[in-house]
Amino acid sequence: MSQKRLIPLWGGSRTPANGWLISSGSLEALKWIGLLLMTGDHVNKYLLHGASPTLYALGRMAMPLFGFVLMANLARPDAFTAGVHLRVMKRLAIFALLATPAFVQLVGWWPLNILATLWLAAWIVWLLERGSRTARSTAAVAFLVGGAVVEFWWPALLCCLAAWAFLRRPGGLRLLLWVLTTASLAAVNGNFAAVAVLPLIWGAGRLDIVLPRSRRIFYVFYPAHLSLIALVLQSK
Repeated sequence: MSQKRLIPLWGGSRTPANGWLISSGSLEALKWIGLLLMTGDHVNKYLLHGASPTLYALGRMAMPLFGFVLMANLARPDAFTAGVHLRVMKRLAIFALLATPAFVQLVGWWPLNILATLWLAAWIVWLLERGSRTARSTAAVAFLVGGAVVEFWWPALLCCLAAWAFLRRPGGLRLLLWVLTTASLAAVNGNFAAVAVLPLIWGAGRLDIVLPRSRRIFYVFYPAHLSLIALVLQSK
């Protein structure tokens, strides 16, 4: 499949990710879809005791969606020089810590929550962007060691990094790598539902959705909804 058929190259008010232009509204829509899927999954897991296989399967799409949105922002040509990586990492670290008390109550101390996973992925990308041998070696160690302690483990990091590599330089081999790494989440999830995000992302890339960007909503929502679920469970 050629790049042109796979990714529509649009002009106008799109958010650039090197060879692929996707509207910021479409990117925001994907983030909201991820939030809804994640919330349904957590309600099913913690309040309904996993009673809905459908909500569980749909929830497996949330992590690769969040990873894609993050990587799309980090893959912009000017992101590194503009300090986007460091700003995003700071926010992820703050809200990962804020989410920790509720997450520990619901899950435990291990693994660390999804914001820590995304922080680690962003740090690895930042190191790779620096390009030095020391930075690349540090990125490799961060992947190997960090992947053992974050939610969704190494498959999540691979999924994020493959999306970032594809967005920076779209091509058939990198697309295949992205598909395979997304499919590797089945080792954690027990199904291949995560792969469904790929046609969803492709469809979003063909639309110019008008939706205002909410920079903090994801960061605030994550600890807030976990805390609410923890309070509900505590009150029972």
